[in-house]
Amino acid sequence: MRFSNLIAAFSLLGATSRAAAQGATRESTAQRDARMAWWREARFGMFIHWGAYAVPAGTYKGVRVPGLGEWIMSRAHIPVSEYEQFVHRFNPEHFDPDAWVRIAKAAGMKYIVITTKHHDGFALFDSKVSGYDMVDATPYKRDVIRGLAAAAHRQGLRFGAYYSIMDWHHPDAQEPNFPEYNSRTFHNPQFDRYVETYMKPQLRELITQYPEIDVVWFDGEWVADWNDARGKEVYDFLHALKPSLIINNRVGHTRQGLSGLNQAGQVGLGDFGTPEQQVPPEGLPGVDWETCMTMNDTWGFKSYDDDWKDTRTLLRTLIDVASKGGNFLLNVGPTAEGVLPAPIVSRLGEMGVWMRVNGEAIYGTRVSSYGQPPWGRYTMRGNTVYAHIFDWPKDGRLELTGMRDVPARAYLLADKQSIKVERGGTGLTLHLPAVPPSTIATVVVLELASQGAR
Repeated sequence: MRFSNLIAAFSLLGATSRAAAQGATRESTAQRDARMAWWREARFGMFIHWGAYAVPAGTYKGVRVPGLGEWIMSRAHIPVSEYEQFVHRFNPEHFDPDAWVRIAKAAGMKYIVITTKHHDGFALFDSKVSGYDMVDATPYKRDVIRGLAAAAHRQGLRFGAYYSIMDWHHPDAQEPNFPEYNSRTFHNPQFDRYVETYMKPQLRELITQYPEIDVVWFDGEWVADWNDARGKEVYDFLHALKPSLIINNRVGHTRQGLSGLNQAGQVGLGDFGTPEQQVPPEGLPGVDWETCMTMNDTWGFKSYDDDWKDTRTLLRTLIDVASKGGNFLLNVGPTAEGVLPAPIVSRLGEMGVWMRVNGEAIYGTRVSSYGQPPWGRYTMRGNTVYAHIFDWPKDGRLELTGMRDVPARAYLLADKQSIKVERGGTGLTLHLPAVPPSTIATVVVLELASQGAR
């Protein structure tokens, strides 16, 4: 992921052009909608950052290295030859792809995106282009991407491949002995050769060897040698291999901070925007988008990072994202042994309990016209509005901010208990039971007479 401070401000005005979001495609709106349909329905996915950086787990030569775990090669200025030793020790004997997918599915997640190659250049798949991969360079000698992709397919989850444009290991991508791996100004005279003889062939391998791949998730696009012209070429190259692919906007040279939008506030190249570690205050109107976020402070595994978000925070973030029309890609960082840390598993399990009751109010929903009420959030599907109540009123009375027409029916999603709706001088009021079904978010279903109702 990006090594940068969070950028809070978004330049979102004017982000209404779907043509801009289509980037290099020449498909009709109907064709694009069909291609994006499953992704828009999903709303919730698992991001997996896994690689040789899980071996040092945030510590180099006995010193805890600050910053993101997957950035240890850059942050600790580890020479390529030394970093390769972590690859040679990477042996995830406890990796169980079916178990990982079961955990994701039980949490209510509908797709998985994993780092097939991060900035360190090490590939988790069996690459014929390079020997710097899971099969050829580790004692494990098995293709973990093939195993995980197949497991996801068996259990009905979509699958995505993260791929870093930046590569600290390949001599044609960035000078290996350069004192700062993450240079935004260094130009490698052989970068064209890297793209044509390494990057594009590896991308071809991913799409042709792993038919389960539905998403390609680029990162590291800020290097000086990358630009939108290269991004457009790669976008078209991938769609020629598989027209149904969904590709994020970091295939282009965005350089626009963590919002992932260009200066016009648009996605630019690619199919969806990529806010990182935050939710846009008003969403990204007119644009498909996906917030990616860590469960603690890092993407890749760090043995001592115990700053975990609680389940309430994670679920309310998912609801917030869905209410603004986005997807939520929640990250996990497995250990070098192939184990998902217990705090991750427990939180995902708790999220799954809520999703099994309330998933209807998340999957395939859209932005309502009622704004963001002070007590929670709204989501909407067809003529059904879902009121996600975070703050349960002590007196049992809740004003339905923004709504004018009395719903034809109102009930708790958890137990189908009918809820009385009263019209008053200030609008509509719900009469709620004393005890909420959920202390995290209770959903009240409001069935309107028509989609045009207010």
